[in-house]
Amino acid sequence: MPDTYLGRIKMKRIFRNISLIMCTITLTFVGCKNKLETVNNDSNNNETESELISGSINGHDYIDLGLPSGTKWATCNVGANIPEEYGYYYAQWDETITKSEYTEYNIIPYGYYNLDYIRGNPNYDVARKWGGSWRLPTREEIIELMENCTWKWTTQNNVNGCKVTGPNGNSIFLPAAGGLSGELVTSAAGICGCYYSSTPSRDTWIWGFDFSSCNRNITECTIDGPRSVRPVSD
Repeated sequence: MPDTYLGRIKMKRIFRNISLIMCTITLTFVGCKNKLETVNNDSNNNETESELISGSINGHDYIDLGLPSGTKWATCNVGANIPEEYGYYYAQWDETITKSEYTEYNIIPYGYYNLDYIRGNPNYDVARKWGGSWRLPTREEIIELMENCTWKWTTQNNVNGCKVTGPNGNSIFLPAAGGLSGELVTSAAGICGCYYSSTPSRDTWIWGFDFSSCNRNITECTIDGPRSVRPVSD
């Protein structure tokens, strides 16, 4: 692998770590409507109610939030069994396996094979590993989730995260799983959530979404994350 690629990956990892630190402070505002409703995380505000399951696809539950597109959002992250579990982290946008450690020597840089779009491609879209019609959400579907739902920073079963309530009153819980550093050590867990989309942006950048107790934001991020995955289906 050319040294130039290794240098680029190292620089992106530096930027990634800075981004995670900034996420612990605040997220860039994209209009006042993106400011979150926040509740105090004491015992009186520790939500325990379970989501209303709308159905199941290939053994994985989803919730119909009443979105205009009809997009179904999974109840859990990839690698999780309940909504509050963080699930797996993927330190590269197009990888479908987890590793004990992510370094510049065991990932293939984006651009090395010029992959343009991964939605629903079982070779690159990890959500597709669930089978059926599961896949990563697109940037447009994330925008829809932000513009049509009420987001509330809260604690559910002692886990910080966002309760996202759709137009029909149904909701999902997105845990603030943070990210990774080095040998899969969680960074900013409980402080911010960082999730992938399937939509590339430019060069070695893709679109994702972040949230904290302050705000939520659609953001350009490097393809070597690390981020969580919340699948969707048509």
